[in-house]
Amino acid sequence: MNSPHVVVMMGVAGTGKTTIGPLLAERLGVPYAEGDDFHPPANIAKMSAGTPLDDEDRWPWLDAIGQWAHGRAALGGVVSSSALKRSYRDRLRAAAPDAVFLHLTGDRELIEKRMRERKGHFMPTALLDSQYATLQPLQDDEAGVDVDVSGTPEVITERAVATLRRLDG
Repeated sequence: MNSPHVVVMMGVAGTGKTTIGPLLAERLGVPYAEGDDFHPPANIAKMSAGTPLDDEDRWPWLDAIGQWAHGRAALGGVVSSSALKRSYRDRLRAAAPDAVFLHLTGDRELIEKRMRERKGHFMPTALLDSQYATLQPLQDDEAGVDVDVSGTPEVITERAVATLRRLDG
């Protein structure tokens, strides 16, 4: 990328936001913020119990991520957030208008397999269906790109860097 951007790594659980985000931030020379760290304890408890969050649960979380992104607007950064709905991305853009969304996408079977293999994460695979039901892909008028998550983390990161560079023109 030619100029600093805040890149929001988005996608359903298990696409690799937490793995690819730090790698992308390192490649871009900017800090990374883990979106899950912005959740209040009540949200984590709810998801750990297998209950999907509702919009009221998500607004404070999105506002906290938006504040971080706003503070990094002129400097660049990478932050993860599922950002599944257009309204969630609009809320993030209200705080950080120049944010670019990088939507990690992939085959559902691959994503579920990765979720089953990861250790120590609060999000159960049982919530993957609700994530897909909620997902509203990026629209043509949104600053963002889709990046396929097949391959190693390094391959996905390189794919993300190349895609972001094309976005910059």
